[in-house]
Amino acid sequence: MTLPVIVIVTIIFMILVAFVFVISNRNYRLIIKIKDLMHQKAEISNFLSMFSHNLHNLQDIENSMNMTARYVADLIECEAFCIYELQDGALRAVGVSGNFPLLHQSNQYILTKPRYIAEALKRDRIKIGEGIIGQLAAKRDTIFIGDASLDDRLSGVSSLFPIRTLMGVAMIREGKVAGVICAVNSRHKDRAFTPEQFSRLKFISSQVLLSQTFVQVYSSLSKQQRINQELEFARQLQASLLPRSFPAWDQFVVHSFTRSSKEVSGDFYDFVEIDENRLLIVVGDACGKGIPACMIMAMTRSFIRSAINRFTTLEDLLKELNHNLFRDTEAESFMTLACCLLNKKDSTLEYARAGHTELLTFVRGHIRMIYPNGTALGLLPNELAKFDTITLNFDPDMSILLFTDGITEALNDHDQEYGNERLSSAFENSRINNDTPVITIEKILLSIDNFTGLVGAEHQIDDQTMVIIQHL
Repeated sequence: MTLPVIVIVTIIFMILVAFVFVISNRNYRLIIKIKDLMHQKAEISNFLSMFSHNLHNLQDIENSMNMTARYVADLIECEAFCIYELQDGALRAVGVSGNFPLLHQSNQYILTKPRYIAEALKRDRIKIGEGIIGQLAAKRDTIFIGDASLDDRLSGVSSLFPIRTLMGVAMIREGKVAGVICAVNSRHKDRAFTPEQFSRLKFISSQVLLSQTFVQVYSSLSKQQRINQELEFARQLQASLLPRSFPAWDQFVVHSFTRSSKEVSGDFYDFVEIDENRLLIVVGDACGKGIPACMIMAMTRSFIRSAINRFTTLEDLLKELNHNLFRDTEAESFMTLACCLLNKKDSTLEYARAGHTELLTFVRGHIRMIYPNGTALGLLPNELAKFDTITLNFDPDMSILLFTDGITEALNDHDQEYGNERLSSAFENSRINNDTPVITIEKILLSIDNFTGLVGAEHQIDDQTMVIIQHL
């Protein structure tokens, strides 16, 4: 019995449709994965390169590698992470995050405080071929252990810090072993490291190696060479971090402006798309000026972008940023931040601030100043920090102005500040005139320069940044 032609054609058509669907779906997933990897690469490269360029002495070199280790640990979501460098034929720990165990049998920890553990780990020297780390370097390979209890190579390791799962990568420079990076225990306690985490570790190894190379070159430069290198790198870095344009966002238009009082700035702004309806707009101001402030700025931006994929609320975002900065910066270092969550679907704006200047809104012909409570980031632990939020209907013809204190604290010859009142007046007059955001910022800057009697960034005492959001 033969099938009718129409049945055969229908079967073939259905097979082709199924085939096209499978291929299209696979290609779509591949494109998304490639975009994610490219995004990760740009963020990781900027952040890690930052630490290896902006150094001042040997202590800063050590702190930089520790900070790099902590950042990588957050990226790959492990409990403990260590960067080993080959020095005089032996591997030495140069960057540590968490309670990382000694992975060979020659020594055991005696002390349990994290600082002393890190010091003991860094005093240790591992010969090539000795223990699991030395073997990894000798074989110039990678290692992935899903269940450490089944691996004899870890049987002699101290039980003070039990190892559940482990992965490591040998770093190769010009065909020779330069070091090893190793991660211990996934932060997801109910499972081993995943192939995705292992892939991220292998990818990040080249960036860690780049950091080590910069540190080695840096330590051999003269003081003036270091200063020149820092400034040039910082200028290039800062230019690459600031958005070049505002993404198209339906009924909203945004214009931004920043100028530095030094070679580099501690101010920054950023636009981060959370999903098709929500856009996060941030303006930040790091404590101080120049290179140190620029470093804190870059850290904060990187932390924001790494957290955006798991974004829940502005309050949770600020708490995560505060935790990271409180952990990774000195006591006198902090960042103020203003966050606007713009929702084009229902034309609302959620606002929160962390020790930042007030939010100015122009609505129905009047200026309104909004300042919910919020602690500057990095000053207090999360147990003491608090961040309030407020939600506004973003009506047509409404505008808001975000700014840093370099605007209101600009001084004239009599040491008088420009202040909120003059800023509000300039903003209000420009909006009553129905100026575009570009013209509004130009008029505010002209007002500041006329008040101070100075023109241009070379006469500023502080960095100045403004972002205007306007509903068309």
